Amino acid sequence: MTGRKVRWGILATGGMAERFTADLVDLPDAEVVAVASRRAESAKAFADRFGIERAYGDWESLARDEDVDVVYVATPHSAHRAAAGLCLEAGRNVLCEKPFTLNLREAAELVALARERGVFLMEAMWMYCNPLVRRLKTLVDDGAVGEVRTVQADFGLAGPFPAAHRLRDPAQGGGALLDLGVYPVSFAQLLLGEPSDVTARAVLSPEGVDLQTGALLAWEGGALASVHCSIVGGTANAACITGSAGRIDVPDGFFFPERFVLHRDGRDAEEFTADPADGPRASLRHEAREVMRAVRAGETESPLVPLDGTLAVMRTLDAIRERVGVRYPGEEPAVTPV
Repeated sequence: MTGRKVRWGILATGGMAERFTADLVDLPDAEVVAVASRRAESAKAFADRFGIERAYGDWESLARDEDVDVVYVATPHSAHRAAAGLCLEAGRNVLCEKPFTLNLREAAELVALARERGVFLMEAMWMYCNPLVRRLKTLVDDGAVGEVRTVQADFGLAGPFPAAHRLRDPAQGGGALLDLGVYPVSFAQLLLGEPSDVTARAVLSPEGVDLQTGALLAWEGGALASVHCSIVGGTANAACITGSAGRIDVPDGFFFPERFVLHRDGRDAEEFTADPADGPRASLRHEAREVMRAVRAGETESPLVPLDGTLAVMRTLDAIRERVGVRYPGEEPAVTPV
């Protein structure tokens, strides 16, 4: 693939697909060559908007398209297992939106399939590819705040969302946890790894999805993480990491931060800021660049978003759902036993 553009296919035509494609077309080493939707008219309208050559009215045609190097799966997460699995079976490399799947069982099936086929697979956890988040992680790993004691992170939207909205629809994996809570959970696990114990409480909607969820994650070394997500109240979307020798405050938008402040005991505070070119959605471009780097290098997963890390996050999300009593149609059992 050296010396030519990486050719992308887009599976789905919703808002996330539009955002990602808009960033892809601005990358000089990327080319969007095909798009697929279950509705041919949606695929054609999307293709016309972005100047894409081929529009398919079914997923299978995109999966079989030999001119596609990577498929970006942007369906509702209830369809991630089916859509990504179809592409992996056909030998396509896949970038799959977060949350990776509805549950650990589905995620493990995709990871096993990718490893069996020897193709690239990555969850679209664009936060992990953000340069400022990576800088923060390096500081923590290097002991800038000493031993990490606590991580706090929240992500909430004010709403209200009507019962018919996808965020309230169990059939689409609705609720705050999978759509929003995946970010604070992933942030905590980026810094501390997989927790050894999980407790959680939630407020459920009449449809049975979580309107807001709070969880306390614990590690054997004594660290704790408090994470919260909501679709009934707009939160600060902030994060804080406290250690034995200081703390880091990410005052807003911790998943695509414009700045964070490092407080070390006995020293003046230090502010770290994002490159001006890294606007709120630049992380999508960083994510795409990482996928293209890995695919060109013949790698089957990214060191920035490793598959074992994705499985660990899904295991935690399953544990939270098990504790608050959220299950989706067709889940038997609802989640992997913890």
